[in-house]
Amino acid sequence: MAARWAPPAAFLLLLLLLAVLAPVLADKPARAGRGETDAEPEASSAVFQLFGNVYPHGLYYVAMSIGNPPKPYFLDVDTGSDLTWLQCDAPCVSCSKVPHPLYRPTKNKLIPCVDQLCASLHGGLSRNHKCDSPKQQCDYEIKYADQASSLGVLINDSFAVRLANASVVRPSLAFGCGYDQEVGSSTEVAPTDGVLGLGSGSISLLSQLKQHGITKNVVGHCLSMRGGGFLFFGDNLVPYSRATWVPMVRSAFRNYYSPGSASLYFGGRSLGVGPMEVVLDSGSSYTYFSAQPYQALVTAVNLRKFSIL
Repeated sequence: MAARWAPPAAFLLLLLLLAVLAPVLADKPARAGRGETDAEPEASSAVFQLFGNVYPHGLYYVAMSIGNPPKPYFLDVDTGSDLTWLQCDAPCVSCSKVPHPLYRPTKNKLIPCVDQLCASLHGGLSRNHKCDSPKQQCDYEIKYADQASSLGVLINDSFAVRLANASVVRPSLAFGCGYDQEVGSSTEVAPTDGVLGLGSGSISLLSQLKQHGITKNVVGHCLSMRGGGFLFFGDNLVPYSRATWVPMVRSAFRNYYSPGSASLYFGGRSLGVGPMEVVLDSGSSYTYFSAQPYQALVTAVNLRKFSIL
């Protein structure tokens, strides 16, 4: 269930923060003892173990505990979209087989259409936000570049998050309850229960944690060549040595992360395509171009091939 948005221009890159594993491992929060109690939220960092790989799985995911009592769910880490969602029994119209029992919402968890987060969600999806009644629920439909989609309703529930300062917080966060999905095979068990949206929009889980004062608006991950790794929120675990920094700019298309524009070269020569916006997306396991730069590259490759012959 790879979560991929279709970029309107330029090409999509896998977000690889090529930091050394050692600094992250050294700062990994220690396990608390049985006598641990929940602490008041304070700006800290949260770290999660990553599972998966580029090949053969084609995705990275984390385990997050949601609900009261908290239950585990596997979420596909996606910096290319904002909305976090779970396949849920609302009841489910079309759901794939998932690793855990479907999340079951209650009516008191519904977020109304007039809520600012609902407006933010629809703004990020480039759709008009319209409420016919203050009591109307916040419906959504999200589509990805690989033709996967989720139709559902926006709800809120508690997320149990262990922080680097050894405390545990349980903020109530908004996410999607997806009851009608197109996510590939309906017979095989999917590797994840849903998507963890980490884009820069207000509905993003990262943005919500910042609004609660729990973590700063920083996200990063460290990937092992053997698969897996760590995902972190907040700036306490940022590796400041042996890392190359590139400033992010505000994307012209939705809430993508982008280092800015780029030009396309082949054989040391510019292909005359650009400027193109480069988009960083952890939900995509490969790099690809939109139509114009792709065709320019294919033409250049063919010309080089014929000149050799």
